[in-house]
Amino acid sequence: MWHGAPPISTARLGAAPSAVVRHPILLHADTVRAMKLLHIIATINPAGGGPIEGLRQLRMPLVERGVHVDVVCGDDPAAPWVRESELNVIALGPSKGIYTYNPRLVPWLREHGARYDAVIIEGLWQFHSLAALRVLRGKVPYYVFTHGMLDPWFKARYPLKHLKKLAYWLLFERRALRHATAVLFTCDEERRRARLSFPWYHCTERIASYGTAQPPADDGTLRAAFHAAFPQTEGKRIVLFFGRIHEKKGCDLLIEAFARVANVDPALQLVIAGPGTPALREELEMLAERVGIAPRVVWTGMLSGPQKWGAFHAAEVFCLPSHQENFGVAVVEALGCGVPVLISDKVNIWREIEADGAGIVQTDTVDGTEQGLREWLAADAATRARMRAAAPLSFARRFQSRQVGQRLLDIIQGRTDGAPPADRDSGPALSHAAP
Repeated sequence: MWHGAPPISTARLGAAPSAVVRHPILLHADTVRAMKLLHIIATINPAGGGPIEGLRQLRMPLVERGVHVDVVCGDDPAAPWVRESELNVIALGPSKGIYTYNPRLVPWLREHGARYDAVIIEGLWQFHSLAALRVLRGKVPYYVFTHGMLDPWFKARYPLKHLKKLAYWLLFERRALRHATAVLFTCDEERRRARLSFPWYHCTERIASYGTAQPPADDGTLRAAFHAAFPQTEGKRIVLFFGRIHEKKGCDLLIEAFARVANVDPALQLVIAGPGTPALREELEMLAERVGIAPRVVWTGMLSGPQKWGAFHAAEVFCLPSHQENFGVAVVEALGCGVPVLISDKVNIWREIEADGAGIVQTDTVDGTEQGLREWLAADAATRARMRAAAPLSFARRFQSRQVGQRLLDIIQGRTDGAPPADRDSGPALSHAAP
């Protein structure tokens, strides 16, 4: 296991340089060459959330296209998430502090960075973007994936933290973005909002999209697994929330809005699935008691495997009234399961979903969430059927990880103008023009 400056390898943690295998990637029908791609991320710990999960989902689509992908991180090589990772991990040893300073990163990049065709910096406000600026600028094309970290919601919600970020922005981060080959966004809305947070924002913007693998189809066994674990859901019209129980997710809005529509049909049931702090969960349970729907709310905790996918397939509709959501993996997973989504206009992919007719978009308020639920419940059978049919089409055209992998390669190879991804294979484009 490696500390310091290991050799580049196709093995996860330790082959000699001679073991390097350069895989061909098809650029055009008659042109083949090798590509090596490096991701730099603070940690590959799954508890880190979206960035590492997105990186994991990209791995297979890129490998299938002949790309060799390495990941360098500031983790202990003995950490279980490193030892068990399916990624080609170069673990440099633990980083220090919330800034994730790692004294081994700059020397490692100086020795090995030039071996890569492109480098992708995952996230902002940490040492690895400064390290890339210092070492790679003008030598190796590097890209910065912001992962929603420029959203102005954070500025309004955490003003003191924003002041610290402003200082770092003025000193380092804006230069890292300005000199990047491109700054990558998951969707058009994220790009629009990123322009509103900090002064002297200037960079080359590209929409790389984001996605996940196709969810498993259900032959009845997945739903059966979910209903077996939570028998009170059998035969109910399920409104599903799936994700972290966090203040920004709007679970309180959903509980209050559900209480307002619960009398429409006694079969309606709210399922809240996901981990969260005990204090917030208790607060939300008390809210459900106060508004009189506690018996109609099922709290599942974190779900995985058949129970997770069974919850999606058992749901009539998915609801996420988030105050801020850079992408919303659970939203996309619902689409992939053929479940329409009711989301707020703070979920950054709302424009794409609205354009595709795969869901209903409202404001991130109790009234807005109620309106979305009422619109769904009042829809006739034909309208609901159209939305159910549109959901998996939207997933396949925009959010399937294979599509996202190709989109990233198109950006690296200069074969896209940065506009939102269009439907290349199935009829007219479904995206908005770049502003």
